[in-house]
Amino acid sequence: MKIKDGFILREVAGSFIVVAVGEAVKEFNGIVNLNETGAVLWKTLEKGATKEQLVKALLAEYDVDEETARKDIDAFINKLQEAKLVR
Repeated sequence: MKIKDGFILREVAGSFIVVAVGEAVKEFNGIVNLNETGAVLWKTLEKGATKEQLVKALLAEYDVDEETARKDIDAFINKLQEAKLVR
């Protein structure tokens, strides 16, 4: 799974936001606010990642159990799919 082209993550005043650029602006008008965990997942997805790679990224970054990490990742991916931000 990978983030669609035309979306960039920026840190602004300690907040993480995703904005559309170029042609993607035609399809997506707005911004996405992410917390720190969402930003870690987003950066991993920018490179192309499987669910297992996302789990490993969260487990490496945070003191969280695998079951919680998987549930959080599922919720995050569902939101990205609903917004049509991943391919």
